[in-house]
Amino acid sequence: MKNQTYFITGISTEVGKTIVSAIVTQALQADYWKPVQAGELEHSDTHKVQQLVSNTKTKFHASSFNLETPMSPHAAAKIEGVHLLVKKIKRPKSQNNLVIEGAGGLLVPLNDTQTVIDLILPLDKVIVVSRHYLGSINHTLLTIEALKSRGIPVFGIIFSGAKHPSTERIIAKMSGVAVLGRIDQEPYFDKNVVKQYAEDLRAVL
Repeated sequence: MKNQTYFITGISTEVGKTIVSAIVTQALQADYWKPVQAGELEHSDTHKVQQLVSNTKTKFHASSFNLETPMSPHAAAKIEGVHLLVKKIKRPKSQNNLVIEGAGGLLVPLNDTQTVIDLILPLDKVIVVSRHYLGSINHTLLTIEALKSRGIPVFGIIFSGAKHPSTERIIAKMSGVAVLGRIDQEPYFDKNVVKQYAEDLRAVL
């Protein structure tokens, strides 16, 4: 079977992209890559996923840009005098499935003309991470519409956090996108918790 690339995006910041990325990485024993990291370089998303993945096959590829300022990539790059362009963001060469974790949402700017959505290729399996909050239905549907407007198929939605059945139902109905599963509001996440979710999710990936 041909190796696949899974692009994990979210409807906003702090919705659970990194946890979902760790679970998908573990489920597929895939490689992991964060193209752009802004802020928390000593405790980056790559570090977090490394701490949560327990298989020995996964390789963690270095980010193309590591920015010290915890801001939107375009703003952090400007402050640090970095010329951040999509053409400078080279996907790692891998003989394995690859999980790519985006930054923030799809339209987070990388520079004055390009956003995170410009990092996605047509054959990528895009997973949208949605979390319930006031406005999350709108944000989820807008995210899916943005992908569809670019001709990018949406592989599925993963809900994270506390259950909210009416929100999840209307998103699934109005978007027409498959719901792959949900990640509950756990007291903590460690390798064992991630491994259990990975085993449950593997069948749908």
